[in-house]
Amino acid sequence: MKFTQVSLHSLGVVLPGEVMSTAELEASLEPLYTRLKLPAGRLELMTGIRERRFFPATTLPGEISVESCRNALAAGQISREKIGCLIHGSVCRDALEPATAAGVHHRLGLSARCQVFDVSNACLGILNGMLQIACLIELGAIEAGLVVGSENGRSLVETTVAALNRDPSVTRQSIKDQVASLTIGAASCAFLLTHRSLSPGGAVLRGAAVRAHSAHYGLCRSDHDRAGGDFQPLMNTDSHELMVCGVETGVATLPDFLDATAWLPEQIDRTVCHQVGVAHQKLMLESLGLDPARDHTTFPWLGNTGSAALPVTLADAARTNLLQPGHRVALLGIGSGINCIMAGLNWGTVPVRQTIWSGPMQSSV
Repeated sequence: MKFTQVSLHSLGVVLPGEVMSTAELEASLEPLYTRLKLPAGRLELMTGIRERRFFPATTLPGEISVESCRNALAAGQISREKIGCLIHGSVCRDALEPATAAGVHHRLGLSARCQVFDVSNACLGILNGMLQIACLIELGAIEAGLVVGSENGRSLVETTVAALNRDPSVTRQSIKDQVASLTIGAASCAFLLTHRSLSPGGAVLRGAAVRAHSAHYGLCRSDHDRAGGDFQPLMNTDSHELMVCGVETGVATLPDFLDATAWLPEQIDRTVCHQVGVAHQKLMLESLGLDPARDHTTFPWLGNTGSAALPVTLADAARTNLLQPGHRVALLGIGSGINCIMAGLNWGTVPVRQTIWSGPMQSSV
């Protein structure tokens, strides 16, 4: 996929106010750690994640997504009337139906002519939504669009801890399938994309590539399909195989990505990957032949925030001035399924508005 008319205009972020350290999480697993004689500090050593954040348990994803979209609109100073598509792209959603995007659309006061729908694709939903909006802009169907997602891993982490502590059959071997669930955090991000005529200084979308290696769809599975504030999932993940097969999928995608962007690997100034942990980051960049010094991470302090992980990390790199006008920025997304999306941006001036959540419409930080 090659693009000539699409800009990333602004970014809106909402982060939770509650912080849980990995040490605190391990303390909650004391019955399991004692029975299996597991050393404290093991989880942070394996993952590189020292803490994560959570939204309140009863907070619906759509509520948070409204604020992320408001942040993106305020940062970009684009009229709501110009938004021709709104996509909600996170795993977490308010209900099975209607689309979470419908409630977000209503509370934002967007036009009745705006397309409104959800996209679900594990950790790639927001990136999928970005490409869908980009295609609509490139075709001339809309002038601007919002894609947003809000993930809250609290229920998954709490349910996993409770299950591990009460199950006497858990062994040092079988616990490995639950480690990924203990890395999950929470965050929210919105991308505002526009036609280049509305964003002369924005980040220009050069191209993108996708690949599906769906033979590996069973490596990470949740056992429930329920939504809302009482969502209580459990997830089984073969973390090692998922990492190896995911990186293989990324390697297979790279030639198409370089063709779509007309870049050479050494011309990439910054990379932003899906945020899993230190082992995944190292293997991914080594396998792709990309310089780890040019990569930006948030997993040490946010954990894995699902579909919001890469977008929030991109926003953090922009907000802290790690991205400069003229930089070639590669977004390298991999999600269970296994699916891969890579997108390239010629960076410009992309404003970011970030808030800390303690309820809707909090002040910016």
